[in-house]
Amino acid sequence: MTTNDPRQPVLRVTPGPSDINSNGHIFGGWVLSQMDIAAGIVAARRANGAVATVAIERMEFIAPIELRDLISVYAEVEKVGRTSMQIRIEVVADRDRGEHQIKVTEGLFTFVALDEQHRPRPVDAA
Repeated sequence: MTTNDPRQPVLRVTPGPSDINSNGHIFGGWVLSQMDIAAGIVAARRANGAVATVAIERMEFIAPIELRDLISVYAEVEKVGRTSMQIRIEVVADRDRGEHQIKVTEGLFTFVALDEQHRPRPVDAA
């Protein structure tokens, strides 16, 4: 990957020492939570209100995240249904002080728009 990516990340974060597993890489659950946060931001903006994660339809770890990596989480709406939407997420690590960018994981998350009683509502009814 090049450092000239025109997209803007939803999140940029650096993992800390407590996020490392015994192999010296980042815990998969930590990465998953960052992806869910970013996807939730995008879904809530699209639904103009509260949303909840209802499914992770696909998640693939491509390369490990290392302690000194700065990760960028990109998320975009891929598909909108009546009450739900699919958000595609891609995580890219800036490594070696930004000299290299490596795609480390990607996934497809499904969110549902919620009303005030926390029940599904139409995405476009705000």
